Amino acid sequence: MKNKHLTTYWLCTLAGFLIASCYPLYMGARVISDTVSNGAVLKENYPKYVIPYTPLAFAVILGILLMPLFLRLMNRAAVFGGAAVSIAAFFGAELWFEKSIVVSAAETTVRLKDWQMFMCYVPLGGTDYKTHTAVEILMGEYNPAFKLHFYLISVILILALLNCFYGFAQIIRTGDRSRKRALIMQSVSAAAFLGLCILACFTAFWRDGSIEVTALSASLMSVFFILMGLTAGIFIGSLLLNRKSAVIIWLPAAISAAVTLLMYTGEMILLHGHLYRFGSGFFFDGLSGIVLAPVDILVVLVSGCLMYLLMRMLRKTRE
Repeated sequence: MKNKHLTTYWLCTLAGFLIASCYPLYMGARVISDTVSNGAVLKENYPKYVIPYTPLAFAVILGILLMPLFLRLMNRAAVFGGAAVSIAAFFGAELWFEKSIVVSAAETTVRLKDWQMFMCYVPLGGTDYKTHTAVEILMGEYNPAFKLHFYLISVILILALLNCFYGFAQIIRTGDRSRKRALIMQSVSAAAFLGLCILACFTAFWRDGSIEVTALSASLMSVFFILMGLTAGIFIGSLLLNRKSAVIIWLPAAISAAVTLLMYTGEMILLHGHLYRFGSGFFFDGLSGIVLAPVDILVVLVSGCLMYLLMRMLRKTRE
């Protein structure tokens, strides 16, 4: 990079993200070390969310490292090159962890992919499962589709973070500030979404194993789903600012709603055709044939409508 300010920005971004990634990188190193030394990771030593967060951190760091190269080779399309490499690196690291790491408990030894599936269901600090319906959680063999939501969250975080890092680098490089507000919006959504992901890691939003969750858990899950959709929608919207106004507004809104719906789909696969319920009665019960309850449909619509309003606001600031 010829621009000294750009070089400084790149180094600060890399250093900052390395510092922020200390824990997931440490988790990965510890799991690999235990596996090399002992052939397996003891259950009590297994960091619950080593996947997907260690591969995620590795993938974003790689994308930042390659930023100077892609900016030079691809100019304004640099974020696509960085994202493609980072997403490929994420899935490579993720699948390696899943297939290579073994978790050992008192009576059983399983591959990490199966153990991680178990962790999706186990109430924090507990080993029993309570259900208020006929659904039997944690039945059947491992299916990669169980982790659709993990993969979706990871890809969205990679895209959003790299969009911010590469986008601000382009502003420094070219002086074109037309995407500045969109990138600030992306930064806020990505930081808030990542914060909720971290909160979920430590609390699982205080679910207790029941299919019917508390009001606090329901509220946090709804915010999480909506924010996830908004983060994806802002990514698309920030790339379309020079398009016709209808495209700028409606496509990100549709993407936001679709991603929120896809997250519900991942949850439904994980729970064998069921969804967590926020209460009882018509508004909270699944509709015949589609599993989604009216409240779930409302969450999807709120995600799309909020994205629509954000893009209208963004368009007005450019007029």
